[in-house]
Formats: sequence, structure tokens, C-alpha cells
Amino acid sequence: MASSSCSTCMMNKSSFAPRVINCKKELMFSYSSLVDKLPVHRNSFSLSADFSKSRLLLSHEKSMKWKQTQQLPLRNSIQCWAVETQSTPSFTIGKKFQLDDVIEAQQFDRDILNAIFEVAREMEKIEKNSPGSQILKGYLMATLFYEPSTRTRLSFESAMKRLGGEVLTTENAREFSSAAKGETLEDTIRTVEGYSDIIVMRHFESGAARRAATTAVIPVINAGDGPGQHPTQALLDVYTIEREIGKLDGIKVGLVGDLANGRTVRSLAYLLAKYQDVKIYFVSPGVVKMKDDIKDYLTSQGVEWEESADLMEVASKCDVVYQTRIQRERFGERTDLYEEARGKYIVDQNVLRVMQKHAVVLHPLPRLDEITVDVDADPRAAYFRQAKNGLYIRMALLKLLLVGW
Repeated sequence: MASSSCSTCMMNKSSFAPRVINCKKELMFSYSSLVDKLPVHRNSFSLSADFSKSRLLLSHEKSMKWKQTQQLPLRNSIQCWAVETQSTPSFTIGKKFQLDDVIEAQQFDRDILNAIFEVAREMEKIEKNSPGSQILKGYLMATLFYEPSTRTRLSFESAMKRLGGEVLTTENAREFSSAAKGETLEDTIRTVEGYSDIIVMRHFESGAARRAATTAVIPVINAGDGPGQHPTQALLDVYTIEREIGKLDGIKVGLVGDLANGRTVRSLAYLLAKYQDVKIYFVSPGVVKMKDDIKDYLTSQGVEWEESADLMEVASKCDVVYQTRIQRERFGERTDLYEEARGKYIVDQNVLRVMQKHAVVLHPLPRLDEITVDVDADPRAAYFRQAKNGLYIRMALLKLLLVGW
């Protein structure tokens, strides 16, 4: 009796493991033509089998399945095994980036984060007129900003130009673009993508970046969508924490200020959940507490969190004090609530005195009065270094989205 078996196989550095999958394509093959039918290189696949015909079911390029079928004439008793491959991320130079767009912090896992940070470190080494400074030559980036921005817009534009690319910019698209005439976001995106290779967008509505990415064929980067998320800020925040503290596992982080409306703290919480033994403290006025969806997510990921009203106590325990401003623009006509929240938690010399020597103060900027100016001279004040790191993270993202690893 003829028999067949599947040996341990390698495909794009991944091991086969039996698993049921959904399949979209069916390919007929004989053993002699099997390798030619597979979406892999010949020398990356091995199979031990003895059969005449069977059916190969493909769901996508990274997974495959064999199964015995009764619809095909079989000359011998054949036993086939269902197998699937699941590829680990490939960060080989020249390979395509794993993401088509950057919309939210949940898109990233630790492997991709570490790889992005490695690229960002390489970006720090690029100087004017060096070979790396021309890797995006011939590419055009469009920046669509429906809300005011200084650091995010300028750092993206600087990142593009430092890599040899060009920029098309709209600083206040809400007022000075066709949106003021009533044009839909979808129509704007369809038009702008015809002029550019990548779109960086800030919008006043949560979820707008996802709408843009769904509409566009070219990559879209979310540069902040209302009170939703700000994933590139979170990336540079985590990058800064690693560089300043030297680790990301086992750290304690205090998120302070407007946690209800602050998109930066929301995205940062999602990314911190990727690391082990992290504890997050939420310190905020009652009217701007962290929303339940973030708390529920952290709990589901096994991340310890705690709400506190005592900034001094939290600052004494934390490796990172992440201060944010109370965002007046999110309160509308409720100026009474804004005044109630404003000025309640301020990082000053008193807070510095209780902080640990290795700890740092971060802030996504701009600041108003929530960090006093005399804090700037303390070496633990890392917010301007943090802002500069945004350039390198955004250089890395533009490079990865446009030309790959």
C-alpha cells in the first residue's frame, strides 16, 4: 500500500503545523509539479511523500493545506495531511513592509516595533548628501492637515526632504481646501492620491484616518484623528523611552493630564501593552479621566493599571512621567469644565525632587503651564529630545512604506 507523509518543512523560514484554514483557491497537481505550483522558492520547500494525485488548497501566499479528497480518482490508498504555514515577519532588506498604512497603534507587534526602531537608529546616521539621503528621491508626500500642527507636520516634511523626497502641503485643509466648499473626505483623498505617493493626514474626527486609508490606493499615515489616536507619536514615545531608560519591559509609566481627549496617551497605552510587566498609572482631573475602552484593553492584555489623584506619589514610583496639556479645543462651549481641569496637575521642581534619578519627563507638546519652564534645565526633562526622535521615527516609516525594508 502506498503511503504519504509530510515532513517538517520550511517555507520562508516558517515551520509547517497542522491546522484547519479557510481556502479560496484550488490547484490540481501531481507530485512532480508540486514545487512549481507553490508560491515559494524551490530550495525553501521539502516534502516526503508518495502519492499520485491530491488536491492543494491555497488560502493565501503564506498558508497552504493538503487534504484527502474523494472527488479525484486515486490509484492507491493515500493519506494526506492538512498543513498550514504561518510566516514570521521578514525584515530582510528589500522586502515589503508588513503594513500598507499606519492608522492605529494596535497594528504593531513587538517584532515590528523593534525592527522599526532599528531603522530609526539608522536614520539618525544619515547626513546631508550621503547615499541614504536620496533613498526617496522621486517620491512625493502630501500632507493634509485639517487641524493645526507644528511638530508633526514639520517633522514629516523634514523627514521626507532629508530622504530626498518632495512635499505637497496643506496646512489648514479644513479652512483653505475644498472641504470648506463641502467636498467629502473620500473625494479629497481620491484627488490627492493622484498627485502623490503617500498621504499624511491629521483630522478633527476620530476614525477619519481609517476612512482615508479605505479609500486610498497609496499608503496613508494617521497624524492624529481628533480624540482617536496618534500612532506615530506613540512610536516616537516608546522609542524615546527605550533610549532614555534603556528598557521597555518592567517599567512604570504615569500618564498625566487630559486622558479623555488625549489621542497620544491612548496610542501610547496600546503600545505599552506589548511589553512585559508594565504598570501604568492614570493621573487626571475627574472630568478628563482615561476612557473605559483603554482600561478594558489593558486588563484584557494582563497589563496592571491604577488610577490615582496624587501626582507626587506616582512620580516617585515611575520611570516615566508623561505629562499632557488639558485640551481646550475639545471642550467646546463648556469652558467651565476646562477651567476645572486646567492647572490641577503641574510638573515643577517639587515633582522633580521626588522623581528617581533615572526617570524622565515626557510631553507630546505643545505645553502651556503644565510643565514649568525651570524644569527644562533638568537632564530628566526629555521632551525636546523626544520631539527630535519624531524626525527619525517618521523618516523610518516613510522609508518602509515607500520602498520597504
